Amino acid sequence: MPKPIEGTYPVYFQNYINQVQEEDVMTAIENQQTVIDNFFDTISEEKSVHAYAEGKWTLKELLQHVTDTERIFIFRSLAFARKETQSLPGFDETVYAANSNANARTWKSLCEELKAVRKTSQMLFENFTDEMFNSSGLANNNPTTVNALGFILVGHVYHHKNIIETRYL
Repeated sequence: MPKPIEGTYPVYFQNYINQVQEEDVMTAIENQQTVIDNFFDTISEEKSVHAYAEGKWTLKELLQHVTDTERIFIFRSLAFARKETQSLPGFDETVYAANSNANARTWKSLCEELKAVRKTSQMLFENFTDEMFNSSGLANNNPTTVNALGFILVGHVYHHKNIIETRYL
């Protein structure tokens, strides 16, 4: 499926979509696999407890946020593909991070969890028809399509990879 057109997702997700170079959602998901499989593994356990400023997330909290957000975007994609008519709830990423217990986990376990979640995300998207990709629904009372959510989840990972590279490493 091609990049989503404006109006098929909330405007605040434009930054994520802009970070995706590919014009096809499945190609974008497949091409990002090396980031999921390799980039995060290069970070040491010692570095993973680092926050770049007071009040900012540690790398462990940031990675858990990436994984949590992917799960939420995938749930939304599944719900919209299955024609859910109710508006799905939003989420407060700050509250999620504060209650994630990420800092008590190993960096390796967080990396493995993201890989597993992405694998199931890819499997779900691989089985969507064009009709399902074009399905839309409401999340946090904002209309969004399944296709847009695919680009958003890829862009979200790139967004946080860039933050890690510029502020943490």
